[in-house]
Amino acid sequence: MAHMTTPTRHHRKRHERRLAAARHCGWLLRFLKEDRGAASADLVLFTPLLLLALLTFVQFALWSHATHIAQAAASQGLAATRAHNGTTAAGTASARQLLDQLAQGPLTGASASAERTTESASVRITGTASAVVPFLRLPVHAEAAGPVERFVPNVYGFRNSEAVVGGNQSGGGR
Repeated sequence: MAHMTTPTRHHRKRHERRLAAARHCGWLLRFLKEDRGAASADLVLFTPLLLLALLTFVQFALWSHATHIAQAAASQGLAATRAHNGTTAAGTASARQLLDQLAQGPLTGASASAERTTESASVRITGTASAVVPFLRLPVHAEAAGPVERFVPNVYGFRNSEAVVGGNQSGGGR
């Protein structure tokens, strides 16, 4: 048989401390289990986070739209710049015209610049997407580049689309 001993003074104190802790934890657990006001607290905490997430989504959609507008303006400016008798001024004016028509809301501070050499042309559009979320400024950059259109004279009686390419003088499809 097991030998039973009477609780010592040390054991009694430890048992009393456990009972006191259990009474204290019981009060705390009852307090934490109460549901009164929980919906209000959830609403106060999660509504601003949900609104911030929604505004961030709208901000990035607006940035994407502004980027598409800038790319369209750069393409239109490139078409005017790289034309046979095109100039950088014509390309910049063409891009600026499209920006004035489309970019009034989503794109702010837009600027257009064009470059043209004897071989290539490029148009750059820069600006900033309109801000929906405070303190979030998203830059917008678009660039279009391509070769300058050149007139190729009529060689060997061919039409322009059948001109000599790489020394081929065979007649090209006649």
